[in-house]
Amino acid sequence: MPEIKHPAHLEEEKNPVAELRTTWERYGKQASYALIVLILLIGGYFAYRNWIAEPNEKKAVDAMYRAEYFYRMDSARLALNGDASTYGFLKVIARYGGTKAANLASFYAGSCYLKLGDYNNAVKYLKDFSTSVEILQERDYGLLGDAYSELNRKAEAAEQYKKAGTYYQKDELLSPEYLFRSGYLYESMGKTQDAITMYKMIKDRYPQSTRGMEIDKYLARLGALQ
Repeated sequence: MPEIKHPAHLEEEKNPVAELRTTWERYGKQASYALIVLILLIGGYFAYRNWIAEPNEKKAVDAMYRAEYFYRMDSARLALNGDASTYGFLKVIARYGGTKAANLASFYAGSCYLKLGDYNNAVKYLKDFSTSVEILQERDYGLLGDAYSELNRKAEAAEQYKKAGTYYQKDELLSPEYLFRSGYLYESMGKTQDAITMYKMIKDRYPQSTRGMEIDKYLARLGALQ
């Protein structure tokens, strides 16, 4: 005969349906609220993207077209401020802030202010710009270096030129130039070792560039020519 277990050793039978009902009664309301919030968040994201963000992006790109034309024509003031019938970069930034076009307009605006000799505003707008396009970000850092240099803020200029010169190393035209500007400023501030580091970087990485072919005389001047 099968062994009869003592009642104390019997495991309590569990009813899955009853457990599920109990769990739902305890947590169902919170789960429902969480699900509703999640649906609203997802729906809100897609509504914002489709009804606000994307239309705004298109409007910003369309609005900036004429400003870019003025920029190419070297009409910095018109590019910044527009005319009676078109937006300039400043209006694009104000009207469509948060769009990719407005971000690019910050780069253009900083460049325009640099051309116009308004170096503080050049710094302001160039610092607001950022991109994953390496050659454009390199150029932004370089223009910031130019603006700081014009303001006689040598340390900041040298650092920006260093960032520009080391950011996109495939650029064999601008990278050695920015490294040279950084080194030259370090040298002018008496930061000899920093200057040597910049000059050696040019010698090692860009020996065939214009700056690379003349860099030995700068290293020799600092007693660093090997």
